[in-house]
Amino acid sequence: MDLDPITPFKKSTVLFNPSWHKGVVGIVASRLIERYYKPTIILTESNGMATGSARSVKDFDVYTAIENCSHLLEQFGGHKFAAGLSLKTENVKAFIEAFENEVSRSIKPEMLIPTVEIDLEIALDDINDKLIRILNQFAPHGPHNMTPVFISRGVLDTGFAKVVGANHLKLEVYQPNTQLTKIEAIAFGKGDFLNFFKRNIPVDIVYKIKVNEFRGVTSIQLIIEEIKAA
Repeated sequence: MDLDPITPFKKSTVLFNPSWHKGVVGIVASRLIERYYKPTIILTESNGMATGSARSVKDFDVYTAIENCSHLLEQFGGHKFAAGLSLKTENVKAFIEAFENEVSRSIKPEMLIPTVEIDLEIALDDINDKLIRILNQFAPHGPHNMTPVFISRGVLDTGFAKVVGANHLKLEVYQPNTQLTKIEAIAFGKGDFLNFFKRNIPVDIVYKIKVNEFRGVTSIQLIIEEIKAA
């Protein structure tokens, strides 16, 4: 069972579950950063020790925060934006409290406010194989080489917009007065915007481009991060 639930008043997220797979804790930490935007550590049990990965928010030095809790750790290493650590399982609860205290002491309020930095405005018609090849040349992406973020304006849905899962918005978007390129898109946690698309209100969307491959077939999907009435 998790020793620390995700609570809105805390400045950090630290979760421990002995049954989680060691290979996915870093991915889970990154996903929780996207959802809650707090310095995050995910721990599992391996060889009798609690071990896991830490991820940070922009401008916060998670490595230093962990280092200041090193009296509770067996090993740790990493850099400002990401780290790995291990500790005795009996120290997990004390570490959760110490890390939260350290983050609360040192993090600035503005660091807990997610920001979306837009790299370029493009038309949906610009999203093609050539652009994908160019983007692939910049991979892999990480803290010093973030995934490019684009904005397209005056976007509409083809009529199939719907809410799926936990308030996620699934779309097929296009821009009028263009070549009518239609691209699948998903906006996590933005189901409240469904009425914009049902009422045919043009919107500006901020997004990342994801390439999916399934059984040899490649498709493009937009991961929408922000929606605003045009």
